[in-house]
Amino acid sequence: MSHQNINNTELSHNRHIAVWLFICCLMVYAMVILGGATRLTGSGLSMVEWDPIFGAIPPLDQQTWDETFALYKESPEYRKINIGMDLDGFKRIYWYEFSHRLLGRTIGTVFLLPFLFFLAKGWVQRPLVPKLTTMFILGGLQGLLGWYMVKSGLIDNPHVSQYRLTAHLGLAVLIYAYMLQVALGLWYGNRQSATVSTGVQRATGLLGIAVFITLLSGGFVAGLKAGFAYNTFPLMDGRWVPEVIFMQEPLWRNFFENIATVQFDHRVLATLVFFSVIALWFAGMRQSLPATVRNSLHMLLAAALLQVTLGISTLLLHVPIALAVAHQGGALLLLTAVIYARHRVMYSSHATQEKTPGSLT
Repeated sequence: MSHQNINNTELSHNRHIAVWLFICCLMVYAMVILGGATRLTGSGLSMVEWDPIFGAIPPLDQQTWDETFALYKESPEYRKINIGMDLDGFKRIYWYEFSHRLLGRTIGTVFLLPFLFFLAKGWVQRPLVPKLTTMFILGGLQGLLGWYMVKSGLIDNPHVSQYRLTAHLGLAVLIYAYMLQVALGLWYGNRQSATVSTGVQRATGLLGIAVFITLLSGGFVAGLKAGFAYNTFPLMDGRWVPEVIFMQEPLWRNFFENIATVQFDHRVLATLVFFSVIALWFAGMRQSLPATVRNSLHMLLAAALLQVTLGISTLLLHVPIALAVAHQGGALLLLTAVIYARHRVMYSSHATQEKTPGSLT
């Protein structure tokens, strides 16, 4: 077989692997949104046991439902918050948490089986093996971290630790971002761009970090239910900076445990990200860029506008579940746009517009 045929075969294999990873990314995206809905509906503590194998089977008859509900009645959430809840009410919150855990198991299966298939077929190039293995290991750790998070609300206080919640969210986002970055490299190739200024290239990298930090700050907002306080914008209780922002001691606790500070930080970070996106867009439009790069910056600006609109609307309307879930999904959409824009900025060139997708050269 000629060198050209071998190269074309590798490109074809890379495209197949990229499609599989894009599907996994979509499932992780759905997982994050479902996790947000589970949190907002107060369903996260409805399953008081963690059974990685048989836990994939829900209650199938009345006796099993009664037994499962009896276990929940022993939890602090039932005794301190949901006392008197009937079986129908329990089923409503149970199905959210069950669906969240089942989707997690499904993602693991959808990742592992094709991975083994691609390995067996010899389609995975050697440098890619440790990357895919890392994704799988991180996915397993994410499941353990999820249970560690739930356990924080099953002891005495029926409240999930905002630290564990944010760690759980952060790891999911890191897995998603890493998987997406690898998939884009397989689909488009990783030939360094010579058509975009280094300043714009650095800016997209810094913007990605800023979006991730802002997303983590949103985890603390969710964990403390800080979105239900100070439901005005842009002022908070009639002030740009609330008076109680540094009321806790030691000082560092305010940034993670003070509702006013946590919401204020999230507002500031989101505002900085929004104006950074606008500045990046203007900087990009002033350059002669490949069409794919320009389009990626347009998509980034649109995602930022959507996310700011969702965030302000969620706050002003006192956190309706549908809007809050959309806001969480918008955060991941914005991160997706940043990652895509960075890849196009780093690896696009005018010449590659005519190439077949999947080219690594």
